[in-house]
Formats: sequence, structure tokens, C-alpha cells
Amino acid sequence: MLVHTVVFWLKPELTEAQRAEFVSALEALREVPSVGKFYLGTPAEGVAARPVVDKTFDYSITCLFDDIKAHDAYQVHPLHVAFVEQGKPKWTRVQIYDAD
Repeated sequence: MLVHTVVFWLKPELTEAQRAEFVSALEALREVPSVGKFYLGTPAEGVAARPVVDKTFDYSITCLFDDIKAHDAYQVHPLHVAFVEQGKPKWTRVQIYDAD
């Protein structure tokens, strides 16, 4: 199994409509056939502030893949490619964590 987590920091000047468009594009990624499980979230409410807790991001996704081959298929899938093309102008930073 491979766990693929992506954290997004959006441009502060985005309108609510642009943010909603971004979230819709994120949601579409769950339809990529090689994605086993898909989770979309925002910084958790109620988690105590600690030096190791980062709540500065806007959205994160976590995708579970059966293996690296499934992950690699996701990377080149048209839905993912379109998301990157449409989303890139909306973010200031992206951080990816892959674990197996």
C-alpha cells in the first residue's frame, strides 16, 4: 500500500467561487480508478495548538493506493493532469508526503 498525502495553501485573494471550483476539482480526483480510498479535509477544529501542529494550510487530500503502480497511474490520469493545470494558479504552496 502507498499513502499519498497532498497539502495545499491557496492564494488568499481567491474568491469563494474560485475556492469552490478548487474543491470540486479536488473531489473529482476520487474518480480516478487507481485510487483505493480518498479523503479530503481542512485543518481540524478543536485540535490543541502545539509547536508540531500545522494549521496554516487550506486543504489536504490523502489517497490510498494498492501499490506504486497504482500511484503512477494516478499521476498521469487525465483527471489528475487537469486538476494540476487548473489548480496550479490557485495555490501558493503544495507539499506532498508519500509513505508505504
